[in-house]
Amino acid sequence: MSRSRGYTAWHFLRWFTYAGSRGPARQRDDSLKRGFYLVMAAQALSSLADNALFIAAIALIQELRGPDWMAPMMKWWFAAAYVLLAAFVGAFADSYPKGRVMFATNALKVAGCLLMFWYASLGLPQSHQVLVVCAAYGLVGVGAAAYSPAKYGIVTEMLPPEQLVKGNSWIEGLTVISIILGTVLGGALISPDVSAFLLAHPWLSGVVHTPAEAAILVIALVYLAAAACNLLIPRTHVVYPPQQRNPVKLVRAFAGYVRILWQDKLGQISLAVTTLFWGAGATLQLIVIEWGRSHLGYRLDQASILMGVAAVGTVVGSVLAGRIPLRKALSVLPVGAMMGVVVLLMPLVYSPASVYLLLLITGGMAGFFVVPMNALLQHRGHVLLSAGHSIAVQNFNEQLNILLMVAAYTFMLWLDIPINTIIVIFGLIVISLMLLVMRWSRLNQVADPTLCDQIGEEGHGKAL
Repeated sequence: MSRSRGYTAWHFLRWFTYAGSRGPARQRDDSLKRGFYLVMAAQALSSLADNALFIAAIALIQELRGPDWMAPMMKWWFAAAYVLLAAFVGAFADSYPKGRVMFATNALKVAGCLLMFWYASLGLPQSHQVLVVCAAYGLVGVGAAAYSPAKYGIVTEMLPPEQLVKGNSWIEGLTVISIILGTVLGGALISPDVSAFLLAHPWLSGVVHTPAEAAILVIALVYLAAAACNLLIPRTHVVYPPQQRNPVKLVRAFAGYVRILWQDKLGQISLAVTTLFWGAGATLQLIVIEWGRSHLGYRLDQASILMGVAAVGTVVGSVLAGRIPLRKALSVLPVGAMMGVVVLLMPLVYSPASVYLLLLITGGMAGFFVVPMNALLQHRGHVLLSAGHSIAVQNFNEQLNILLMVAAYTFMLWLDIPINTIIVIFGLIVISLMLLVMRWSRLNQVADPTLCDQIGEEGHGKAL
């Protein structure tokens, strides 16, 4: 990197991660500042590919004439990887430099992409390809499960507690931008014009044979770009105690980590909210696609645009949430309940303008309330446990809820329940659960009036 480019990166990072900070925070090592920039770039590319792959994989299932419930089942296998590996990925992330962990997991995602259409090399008949697609998407889920503790863990290593909300707001905002671009990219790659262009090239047509397969191959190249960024991330030199390698002991230790976070009065609220949010978000992603198809009459590539519109709102909400101090994170809880109310309006809208406005508002509320809660959970997890283990606990709870909510959604589709009825049920569940969490939080603060004073305290692994 030339001097001028390095100078630009330094000031760019200083502006959005250390704006308003004073004292030692301004003197952090330049390599960590550039490293944070690379973490965001790698996360953006990996998230871009994740969301594009979801659309392309659904298209591949449709090409194979798989049943409607196969798409949420594919999502279910993705989440299952998080749950099954939760006890192990935290120790894995804390055992090696997190940039290298992120590289390895992105490489695994590439393997999952290739497996989706290279089923013939396994000697399997084409009739089994839809099952191979689900298994391959589950392999991508394995990579994502191991990627997440390293991604969030390295943020706590690079940023001080007072900058976590700001840092997370920009990471989440950039992630959601990549979600927008990813859904658009996935829809564009499977559109008739783009897919015809891709398949017209001899080097591509010799490897893939359908629009969905061509799209997946392009997405694999995006994962490779993310892996290249991972290799450039500098080491933070944060050293953790030697990690347990015995699987039985890891499971027992992980159960203890789960218990520690759920028993902490701040950890339990932030964990409950993020668990609900990501379970609801994964289900809503599937709901919007089906809603676009059956309620609005959209094709898959057109329905993917609706997900992008909601993500635009989430970008705005995430950036605005960066203005909220970590000590005020609990104040955003009512916004989660309001989001459920807005979801109830989806069956009532038809015109493009009202559809887009509703999705923008829903996404904005989601980003505004989840970023501070995610930062609070990261902070409490870092103070009580470690970066890797705390994120693994978070992922376990979130993905377990995704399994439950997606399974419930799949079951309702299997019963042929109309999508608008499903939306009403979904919205009422979100509202009810958020009201319960808000009541829970108020009771915790009454029981311990000094609770908010614990937010922002220094420390690492105090409960271990």
